[in-house]
Amino acid sequence: MVSTSIPQESKSTQASQRRTGAFALMDSLRRHGVKHIFGYPGGAILPIYDELYRAEARGEVQHILVRHEQAASHAADGYARATGKVGVCFATSGPGATNLVTGIATAQLDSIPMVAITGQVTRAAIGTDAFQEIDIFGITTPIVKNSYVVRHGKDMARVVAEAFHIASTGRPGPVLIDVPKDVGLEEFDYVPVAPGKVHLRGYKPTVKGNPRQINAALKLIAEAEKPLLYVGGGAIASDAHAQIKELAERFQLPVTTTLMGLGSFDEYHPLSVGMLGMHGTAYANFAISECDLLIAVGARFDDRVTGKLDEFASRAKVIHIDIDPAEVGKNRTPEVPIVGDVGQVLEQMLESSRGSDVSVDANLTKPWLKQINHWREEYPLTAPHPEQGLSPQEVIMELNNQAPKAFYTTDVGQHQMWAAQFLKNGPRRWISSAGLGTMGYGLAAAMGVKVAIPDEETICISGDASFQMNPQELGTLAQFGINVKTVIINNGWQGMVRQWQQSFFGERYSASNMEVGAPDFVLLAQAYGIKGMIVRDRAELGQAVAEMLAHEGPVLMDVRVSQDENCYPMIAPGRSNAHMLGLPQKEQPTAEFVNCQSCGTTNPTANKFCPECGNQL
Repeated sequence: MVSTSIPQESKSTQASQRRTGAFALMDSLRRHGVKHIFGYPGGAILPIYDELYRAEARGEVQHILVRHEQAASHAADGYARATGKVGVCFATSGPGATNLVTGIATAQLDSIPMVAITGQVTRAAIGTDAFQEIDIFGITTPIVKNSYVVRHGKDMARVVAEAFHIASTGRPGPVLIDVPKDVGLEEFDYVPVAPGKVHLRGYKPTVKGNPRQINAALKLIAEAEKPLLYVGGGAIASDAHAQIKELAERFQLPVTTTLMGLGSFDEYHPLSVGMLGMHGTAYANFAISECDLLIAVGARFDDRVTGKLDEFASRAKVIHIDIDPAEVGKNRTPEVPIVGDVGQVLEQMLESSRGSDVSVDANLTKPWLKQINHWREEYPLTAPHPEQGLSPQEVIMELNNQAPKAFYTTDVGQHQMWAAQFLKNGPRRWISSAGLGTMGYGLAAAMGVKVAIPDEETICISGDASFQMNPQELGTLAQFGINVKTVIINNGWQGMVRQWQQSFFGERYSASNMEVGAPDFVLLAQAYGIKGMIVRDRAELGQAVAEMLAHEGPVLMDVRVSQDENCYPMIAPGRSNAHMLGLPQKEQPTAEFVNCQSCGTTNPTANKFCPECGNQL
């Protein structure tokens, strides 16, 4: 978790001076270490932008002018995910503020620390339906961790300090600060507030786990024959990568991750079973169905992970570790609930195991690991090679081969799931909208990543439909020379919508084809002064990716892929994790599998019904 404490201000800097609310805001942001702000000006926020002009002239901050406020919130979100620091975005009142809403909701559902600052009409005009007045405080209340309307300039420093503290501690999340125009202009005796110097009654997140619960968890781990570590985004938020690795290796725990948890554990490690859930690996989903102990670490038992909830890990006892007490037991009642920061709780578990006789009998878990490896061999992730054109998976694998350590952002849809399956990311290098599933997220988030970490390769993987949600941000890349590489997996469809329509809606492709009216992406890039490329077949791919990566500047690459490729495995709606579509049929059932007597389909023994014909097994 990001620390907000810095050395105490000297007495001379604490002395009050006559300043404006806008100055207090910008000075407070500086004191909280803000170096970059993503935003778009407008009438109500002009006093703040006027002070921002002075701060930029002093070299204190850089403002990145986006082309749409939604991109400002997504860029701040990407900035936060890549660094662990609080991302900051600005927007004016009315439509400027409402354009932030999707990005704020994206950050809220994925627990991303962000402070969104909006302009507002003057205090006297609030409630009169003045020009560009909107109750952004009320609109965003359900999708923020906390909100403020600054009524007096003298409150500004305190509000900013509280906002940063709330956004970055406990379970992270977005905080909104709404600033009436005349508050920005109001003069008062300004006294700065140092980061972390806040007093919030009732807000004190629990970070240490209960020792008795930790001992109970260790006892279950020692007794388990088929344990499974299930890791979510909370592990990324608390930078718990080292602790997860040590715990997994010490107790020989196979590790599966959620979409948000990707990068928390090395996917080349022999204990890794990859992502689980709707489009997770077959071996991860089989492992969930067969495990006898599930150790949930910073995960919230999301429906895209669990499938049919009452059949999710139905044979397992559950240990649930999370910093948010509201999540523990919300969807699945654990035998051992532990509330606390994931990194600190895991460190406590490791310390307790070092100082006790708790150990794992390798003979207990050896057959389990052998079974998982058998599933891995039987049902590997593979990239098809269609006779005509490229498969999307081939494109992802080529990117992973040539840029294995890049920061990757994605949009949402089939390309997102293929990227999750085939990229092997390090900590904080996988950046994707998981909870809200926001199309148009990828390019803007990549801008935030590259601004935050300019020396690292940053690649946005998008789809032709998703990219068209926010293509105007090519202008931001061009203006600021932000060296983001964007690869469009172009199949001419809203790919995931088409797949669902094919699988569950009788192949009635309603409003999902994107070919008519699609732009020439190469010409679009060139119109913004950016290098555009197109790849049409397999023979061009490797060289084209190398050329893209070698180019000094942003690139937009349009890769034409097979139009009818679907993303598998896939758990059908309302089914358990063991009911996956798209798996190859085996002539003989493997260990712990049974053939359906009606249709012959191979099923795990955990299945109660055959997913193909519905017969009871």
